[in-house]
Amino acid sequence: MAKNKTTRQEDILTREREDLQEPHMYRVLLHNDDYTTMDFVIMILETVFHKSTDEATRIMLNVHHQGMGIAGVYTREIGETKVAAVHRLARKNQFPLKCSLEKVS
Repeated sequence: MAKNKTTRQEDILTREREDLQEPHMYRVLLHNDDYTTMDFVIMILETVFHKSTDEATRIMLNVHHQGMGIAGVYTREIGETKVAAVHRLARKNQFPLKCSLEKVS
Protein backbone atom coordinates (compact mmCIF):
# COMPACT_ATOMS: atom_id res chain seq x y z
CA MET A 1 0.00 0.00 0.00
CA ALA A 2 1.15 3.47 -0.84
CA LYS A 3 1.13 6.10 1.88
CA ASN A 4 -0.20 9.59 1.16
CA LYS A 5 2.26 12.21 2.24
CA THR A 6 1.06 15.64 3.18
CA THR A 7 3.50 18.44 3.31
CA ARG A 8 3.41 21.20 5.84
CA GLN A 9 2.97 23.78 3.07
CA GLU A 10 -0.47 22.42 2.25
CA ASP A 11 -1.62 23.25 5.77
CA ILE A 12 -0.57 26.90 5.62
CA LEU A 13 -3.28 29.36 4.72
CA THR A 14 -2.24 32.45 2.92
CA ARG A 15 -3.93 35.76 3.44
CA GLU A 16 -3.68 38.51 0.91
CA ARG A 17 -2.65 41.81 2.33
CA GLU A 18 -5.27 44.48 2.07
CA ASP A 19 -4.03 47.95 1.26
CA LEU A 20 -5.36 50.31 3.88
CA GLN A 21 -6.00 53.85 2.79
CA GLU A 22 -5.54 56.87 4.96
CA PRO A 23 -8.83 58.67 5.68
CA HIS A 24 -9.58 61.84 3.76
CA MET A 25 -8.76 64.99 5.67
CA TYR A 26 -10.92 68.10 5.99
CA ARG A 27 -10.13 71.70 6.88
CA VAL A 28 -12.37 73.26 9.50
CA LEU A 29 -12.94 76.86 8.45
CA LEU A 30 -14.19 79.80 10.48
CA HIS A 31 -15.94 82.54 8.50
CA ASN A 32 -15.94 86.24 9.26
CA ASP A 33 -19.12 88.15 10.12
CA ASP A 34 -19.86 91.63 11.39
CA TYR A 35 -21.25 90.57 14.79
CA THR A 36 -19.11 87.87 16.40
CA THR A 37 -16.50 89.40 18.67
CA MET A 38 -12.80 88.73 18.27
CA ASP A 39 -12.62 87.57 21.88
CA PHE A 40 -15.33 84.97 21.26
CA VAL A 41 -13.48 83.61 18.20
CA ILE A 42 -10.28 83.34 20.27
CA MET A 43 -12.21 81.53 23.01
CA ILE A 44 -13.64 79.08 20.43
CA LEU A 45 -10.16 78.39 19.03
CA GLU A 46 -8.73 77.82 22.51
CA THR A 47 -11.54 75.60 23.83
CA VAL A 48 -12.82 73.66 20.82
CA PHE A 49 -9.58 73.47 18.81
CA HIS A 50 -7.09 73.52 21.73
CA LYS A 51 -4.98 76.34 20.26
CA SER A 52 -2.61 78.48 22.30
CA THR A 53 -3.60 82.11 22.81
CA ASP A 54 -0.97 83.27 20.30
CA GLU A 55 -2.07 80.79 17.64
CA ALA A 56 -5.76 81.52 18.29
CA THR A 57 -5.09 85.25 17.89
CA ARG A 58 -3.26 84.66 14.59
CA ILE A 59 -6.11 82.53 13.22
CA MET A 60 -8.70 85.07 14.43
CA LEU A 61 -6.84 87.84 12.58
CA ASN A 62 -6.85 85.70 9.40
CA VAL A 63 -10.61 85.31 9.78
CA HIS A 64 -10.99 89.06 10.33
CA HIS A 65 -8.74 90.25 7.50
CA GLN A 66 -9.16 87.49 4.89
CA GLY A 67 -12.79 86.56 5.57
CA MET A 68 -11.91 83.03 6.64
CA GLY A 69 -9.33 81.10 8.62
CA ILE A 70 -8.33 77.47 9.06
CA ALA A 71 -9.01 76.30 12.61
CA GLY A 72 -7.57 72.83 12.01
CA VAL A 73 -7.37 69.78 9.74
CA TYR A 74 -9.14 66.60 10.84
CA THR A 75 -10.86 63.47 9.60
CA ARG A 76 -14.46 64.05 8.51
CA GLU A 77 -16.07 62.74 11.70
CA ILE A 78 -13.86 64.78 14.01
CA GLY A 79 -14.28 67.87 11.81
CA GLU A 80 -18.07 67.51 11.83
CA THR A 81 -18.02 67.23 15.62
CA LYS A 82 -15.95 70.40 15.93
CA VAL A 83 -18.22 72.31 13.49
CA ALA A 84 -21.27 71.27 15.56
CA ALA A 85 -19.54 72.37 18.78
CA VAL A 86 -18.73 75.80 17.30
CA HIS A 87 -22.31 76.29 16.09
CA ARG A 88 -23.73 75.17 19.46
CA LEU A 89 -21.51 77.60 21.40
CA ALA A 90 -22.19 80.42 18.95
CA ARG A 91 -25.96 79.97 19.26
CA LYS A 92 -25.73 79.72 23.04
CA ASN A 93 -23.84 83.04 23.09
CA GLN A 94 -26.08 84.61 20.41
CA PHE A 95 -23.41 84.97 17.74
CA PRO A 96 -23.88 84.10 14.04
CA LEU A 97 -20.39 82.57 13.72
CA LYS A 98 -20.25 80.19 10.76
CA CYS A 99 -17.94 77.19 10.61
CA SER A 100 -17.61 74.74 7.71
CA LEU A 101 -15.66 71.75 6.37
CA GLU A 102 -13.58 71.72 3.18
CA LYS A 103 -12.04 68.51 1.84
CA VAL A 104 -8.26 68.68 1.47
CA SER A 105 -7.35 67.69 -2.08
